Amino acid sequence: MAYVTKLQDPMLDELFDAILLLEDQEDCYRFFEDLCTVGELKAMAQRWKVVKMLEENRTYTDIVEETGASTATISRVKRCLHFGADGYLRILQRGMNKKQSTTELLTRKKADDKITE
Repeated sequence: MAYVTKLQDPMLDELFDAILLLEDQEDCYRFFEDLCTVGELKAMAQRWKVVKMLEENRTYTDIVEETGASTATISRVKRCLHFGADGYLRILQRGMNKKQSTTELLTRKKADDKITE
């Protein structure tokens, strides 16, 4: 079943289609520097860091100290993690799968290297 959002709009569709064309981190920096203000980018990066720290079960105090995010921002992010559109969770899961795949490949390579020694 396709995700249905109340936000769908032709201009947002075009924006997201453009984002999906980004190929690497350099493309992301160039595109988002042109698209967003420095403050907007830093706010998004801060929220993403809050997401990851909440997933690590870090305390609000730790998160505030490390990110400078307000407790209101942390609460909003936490609410989205539990009751949102699952966007954060989908990306976290993909990141974990990618990390796990990389770890598995490195482990196999080390095992292969020992066999060939």
